[in-house]
Amino acid sequence: MLPYVVHRLAQGAVILLLVSFVGFAITLAAPGNAMQTFIDPGISVEDLRAAEARLGLDQPVPVQYLRWLGQVATGNLGWSSRTGAPVADLIGARVRPTLTLMGTAFVLTLALALWLGTITAARPYTWLDYGVTGAAFAGISVPSFFSGMVLIYVFALQLGWFPTSGLESYAADYEGWARWLDRARHLVLPVSVLVLTGAAELVRHVRGAVVEALQEDYVRTARGKGAPPGRVLRHHALRNGLLPVVTLVGLALPRLLAGSVVVEVIFAWPGMGRLLVESVFARDVPVAMAINLVAASLVLLGSLLADVAYAVVDPRVRYG
Repeated sequence: MLPYVVHRLAQGAVILLLVSFVGFAITLAAPGNAMQTFIDPGISVEDLRAAEARLGLDQPVPVQYLRWLGQVATGNLGWSSRTGAPVADLIGARVRPTLTLMGTAFVLTLALALWLGTITAARPYTWLDYGVTGAAFAGISVPSFFSGMVLIYVFALQLGWFPTSGLESYAADYEGWARWLDRARHLVLPVSVLVLTGAAELVRHVRGAVVEALQEDYVRTARGKGAPPGRVLRHHALRNGLLPVVTLVGLALPRLLAGSVVVEVIFAWPGMGRLLVESVFARDVPVAMAINLVAASLVLLGSLLADVAYAVVDPRVRYG
């Protein structure tokens, strides 16, 4: 296992370099730069060119990339072109809201998908199975931005049950449990959008895996020995049928820190996804590249953890 992990880490480092260079080149290929975004309309062309030269924005893309890569190699993510603040501080301030949002959605999505996928697999081709499958297809087909706007219109604007946006009611100045309850109310709508989309995607995989496991010989053997149906489903079919789902769960890791761009923008959630959008519009290359680097690293890490977990769960899988 250890040689395989080392090989994957080395492979991931090469992929990370390629991804970072492509992302850097695409970002700089867009018209304008950070300097031109915040300039005084009355500035002369000569002064603008001099300012760009001081920041190194007039240099070729490979030169700028190597300079940025050298800073990253020393642990320095650079400074924001928009605010001048250290990029690490900007990202650190957004990590906790993103973890709160995505972590809550991830746990609820996994629980809902396992529950619905299992009960529909135990009762295939019934009204319950058709209903859940139809709802899953609808959840996958409807874009998250549309679901978000519908939930805001119905539950926030019409019914007034939940706030429309934000992390908390800053003007209310809540303390203690009142503040936690206020934050929980702000979580309901964005988490609902993420759960509806994520569970709809995952429940179909869970159902298919469990249905296939129920047809295996070891399940028929357990039934023949008189094992209760619930025990057969939980301890035999579900445990073995979830092996393909392990990969999907591992690949969901990047979302925990990278966040959901669409949902965070719609609900004005102060997380990593919204920070990425703000940095892209402001041509803030250091911040955008740092978030892309974090997201790419988590994708590679999630893939590696999924492979390792697969080998741990299934003794038949061995990596050389």
